[in-house]
Amino acid sequence: MMFWFDHDVSGWGWFAMSAGMIAFWALVITAAVLLFRALGRATEQPHDPAGPAPEQLLAERFVRGEIDEEEYQRRMDALHASGPLTKH
Repeated sequence: MMFWFDHDVSGWGWFAMSAGMIAFWALVITAAVLLFRALGRATEQPHDPAGPAPEQLLAERFVRGEIDEEEYQRRMDALHASGPLTKH
């Protein structure tokens, strides 16, 4: 009458079941985070296909220290001397 004791889950069975449950929830959480991030990225403003303005690029290079103040002013003067820039 006590035949059900022969089908007891061993230590390895508990380990496999626990590892499977952890992997399952890790997969569910990872999928939820990736979906949340993808939806958040889709609502951002689209980038201008023409790219940033030349003045903005110069300002970024100046802030990063790639060019000094004299070079920055010289290039800004050259940009403004050529007239207004239009994006195509």
